[in-house]
Amino acid sequence: MPVIFNATILNGMAVIGYVESPPTWHPSDEEGNLLSIHFTYSDVIWPWTGYLALHMQIKDEGAQFSGEIEGNVTLNVYSPPAPGQRGRRSSTCVLRLKLKVVPTPPRSNRVLWDQFHSIKYPPGYIPRDSLDVRNDILDWHGDHLHTNFHIMFNMLRDAGYYVETLGSPFTCFDAHHYGTLLLVDLEDEYFDEEITKLRDDIVNTGLGLAVFAEWYNVDTMVKMRFFDDNTRSWWTPITGGANIPALNDLLAPFGIAFGDKILNGDFSIDGEQSRYASGTDIVNFPSGGYVHSFPFLDSSESGATQNILSSGITKADSPILGLLAVGGGRIAVYGDSNCLDSSHMVTNCYWLLRKILDFTSKNIKDPVLFSDSARRDKALYLDDNQLPTRRTDVNFSTYSMVVGKELMCRGDSRFEVWGTKGYDLQIMSGRNHRLPGYPVIGFARGLNFTIENPNTKRSNSSEKKKDESSENKYLGLLRDDLDMPVVVVSHWLVPAIVAVSGLLLLFSFWRIRQKRRRRRKGGSGSGRFTNL
Repeated sequence: MPVIFNATILNGMAVIGYVESPPTWHPSDEEGNLLSIHFTYSDVIWPWTGYLALHMQIKDEGAQFSGEIEGNVTLNVYSPPAPGQRGRRSSTCVLRLKLKVVPTPPRSNRVLWDQFHSIKYPPGYIPRDSLDVRNDILDWHGDHLHTNFHIMFNMLRDAGYYVETLGSPFTCFDAHHYGTLLLVDLEDEYFDEEITKLRDDIVNTGLGLAVFAEWYNVDTMVKMRFFDDNTRSWWTPITGGANIPALNDLLAPFGIAFGDKILNGDFSIDGEQSRYASGTDIVNFPSGGYVHSFPFLDSSESGATQNILSSGITKADSPILGLLAVGGGRIAVYGDSNCLDSSHMVTNCYWLLRKILDFTSKNIKDPVLFSDSARRDKALYLDDNQLPTRRTDVNFSTYSMVVGKELMCRGDSRFEVWGTKGYDLQIMSGRNHRLPGYPVIGFARGLNFTIENPNTKRSNSSEKKKDESSENKYLGLLRDDLDMPVVVVSHWLVPAIVAVSGLLLLFSFWRIRQKRRRRRKGGSGSGRFTNL
């Protein structure tokens, strides 16, 4: 996935300014041509400031490159003339760039973190993940690798994993490049194309899948409704700690499903202690897999309004961890994410995450997790009509990036699938096909973009042709992949407009001449009548 960061444009010439031309990338040496940069930026800089986003990825020919890449990004900004001046004021901004590049890691060491299906606060009321926490009712810490999951991210880096962020649907990444797709505390729905592709990625491509779910109970959500004094309105949770019905749809092809219990308690695996804080249970799991159950308190009946420790609820064994090999891939599911979230963590379960990733990415089986006692000879099964259901009294499309939206790869996916539906869906014979109604790079927000400056370091024509062919390879979306109707329109539109304008002009001249002739005839006729 591209590395993205933002730079702030400060315009000291006037309160308003304009970007005169697209930004350009000027590499300092030959290695700089291995870097491909796309830009999105503010067309209008007001008041005083704007943004410049850099989307950077290394081209395929630089997959084994190790070293530093240096260069400059230049941007021209102009403002209207000052009082008493005639000419506009202009300035050139230069951003010095220095990047450290490492060779592409092995697939087994690459983990893809799903950020796209995490609904952020605001605008929706997303309830807290741990119902034991009373002084923080909202899940508003970002659920991102750079915020409340940053400690987990550091742990994975120390363990030798390279973690990338996916901010687009599952159709927008190539599963051949990643060992595990990591789904943690997700609240959004999934496109049908995502469910189909994920199944194919796991069974046929060998992708690993690790899921950390959360609680989901409709009765508890109803009890969490409250009146907000600031907005003077009633706030109702749009989903639980995670969207279990959506996760069940995603995992249905593998015979896996979560339930609607809210489980609490402590447990131990191989001497490692951990806290299960408002997690859910596993109700469907195929035979041949490995399932671990522990005694927990179920607070789904008492919900979020009572203290479960004093309610007299008895403990019962509940399955919370499942591991399964299916086709060429491997799946691990766990019913709680609080042990990865540093916001209200009691004890961490990083040790469990490492064991899970060893299995899903490298097929290394921990002897305790894969003990014979944990193997299921008979499948866990619950009828579909008994699985958790979605709320019908909430307009989920208001908060979702999926419901009522178009499937499209965004600016944080690989450049070759920007503005398309993604791999295997829109790429045919090495060429991308854009969605109808979208521009070349369509964010549906009016954002702009540009490409890196042509290589000025290469002298002979053969090298330039090679560079152009490489650029076409990575930026084919911008060059030769236009659909035929677009090519026809752009080719004939200007001549057609010129021809129609010429005809209208000739017709206007003809009408003027006709009026003049009528006036002359009318004037001579009236004069002769008077003389008579």
